Amino acid sequence: MLLAIDVGNTQIKLAVFEQNTLVNKKIIPYSDWKKEVENTLIFFSEIKNIAVASVGNLQKEDFLGFKTGVEVFYITHESKFPFQNLYTTPNTLGIDRMVVAAGAVLQFPNQNRLIIDAGTCVTYDFVDANNNYIGGAISPGIRLRYESLHNYTAKLPLLKPERPDAVSGNSTVQSIHSGVINGITFEIDGFISSILNKNDNFIIILTGGDSEFLAERLKNTIFANPNFLLESLNQTFQYNQQ
Repeated sequence: MLLAIDVGNTQIKLAVFEQNTLVNKKIIPYSDWKKEVENTLIFFSEIKNIAVASVGNLQKEDFLGFKTGVEVFYITHESKFPFQNLYTTPNTLGIDRMVVAAGAVLQFPNQNRLIIDAGTCVTYDFVDANNNYIGGAISPGIRLRYESLHNYTAKLPLLKPERPDAVSGNSTVQSIHSGVINGITFEIDGFISSILNKNDNFIIILTGGDSEFLAERLKNTIFANPNFLLESLNQTFQYNQQ
């Protein structure tokens, strides 16, 4: 058994895998992460490996010493990946983006792949059919958009995500919802359309905490899987064991 740990910007996800089967999943705050890892290792005593992908403040040393006989695989830029990284600044490419790119290559061979991860940020990653990582984009996620409107203006309220009634909001609240939700869906649809106009034989993967909220609003056909990063983390671990 493997414990996959995705350390994000605002929260941590834990997933237990038996080979390629997701057995258990938790989303936890930073404040409880050690206790939750310890409890998971006790409950699933068959876990022999921990695989970590971190874009947060936790380093490999933070995961050592939990349990005798459990090895920690902390993914870095020096880990093995099933693609060629053509980023001009390869060491600045986020580990989370590299992991989902690896998962896309391993799950969908011989296709062009666009992976959209809708979390704190929305990241776009394009890997071609020859397994070349071409690049992508980064933009603010839903929560960041709501917070920025509130934090950088004098009077706009801080709202929770809500589907707008129409494109044209008839109040300040509805205008904010329209600007944030319609804005991000128009952005994603536009990015997808731009890629599709130049490439065929394509798979589009939508993942991240806001993927289910956004999926039904997008015009383009996508493969929505909120657990794709965790599954890709499991597959990247297996790839490095070969």
